[in-house]
Amino acid sequence: MRVVQKWLWPVLGVASLFLLWAGLIAAFDVKPFVAPGPMAVVNAIWVNRWLLLANFVPTAIEAGSGFVLGNAVAIILAIVFVHSPLMRRAYFPVVVIFNTIPIIALSPVLILIFGLTVASKIVIAAIICLFPTLVNMIRGFESISKSERELMHMLSANEWEVFFRLRLPRSMPFLFSALRIACTTSVIGAIVSEWIGAENGIGVLIIQSTFNYRTELLYAAITTSSALALTMFGTVALLEHCFVRWRSI
Repeated sequence: MRVVQKWLWPVLGVASLFLLWAGLIAAFDVKPFVAPGPMAVVNAIWVNRWLLLANFVPTAIEAGSGFVLGNAVAIILAIVFVHSPLMRRAYFPVVVIFNTIPIIALSPVLILIFGLTVASKIVIAAIICLFPTLVNMIRGFESISKSERELMHMLSANEWEVFFRLRLPRSMPFLFSALRIACTTSVIGAIVSEWIGAENGIGVLIIQSTFNYRTELLYAAITTSSALALTMFGTVALLEHCFVRWRSI
């Protein structure tokens, strides 16, 4: 019964949005080249399924690889900053300044460095999801109380034992909260990088369908990118359920 209730309300929420979408299209007599109806988009997905799949794969590779790379670097930096206050004071402001650069402005620079290769797309996707994870992991590592730390020292635990037995388990909810954000932003980073320069991918398909006034294909491509982000989000939620069993998804 709990499983049914858990999935019932999200399904009803999505269904209500589709009904609202279809109702607005009919009520205001919106032309298909401006905004197609939901059934037209579903039909476009089916008709162009192989085209969408061919462009889905490279975007998924770029977003997934960038997600792993960006979060791995963020976790390593968080460990360094927590254990070295000097490094944190020196380089955390640099990371903050770097994060203030809009990704759309940084993308051409990275493409000039790495070329029109998959590597440039992966780096862009990694950068866009690095900062939230870094901030959350620092907060997670520092969430232990003074009394807990004193207890570990009374038990003769060294710094790495404190890290693996106390800091790391305590940081898991913070990590997965950041990963939920990063899994969607990595898809955004991959698509933005494809806008700057690529031969295939969801981002390329969005640009092409926009310029060719293929509105139904445009909405189908957007839906496909959303499906990729939702798949990654669901994977993160499943991993959280496995690794943080005491915390409800």
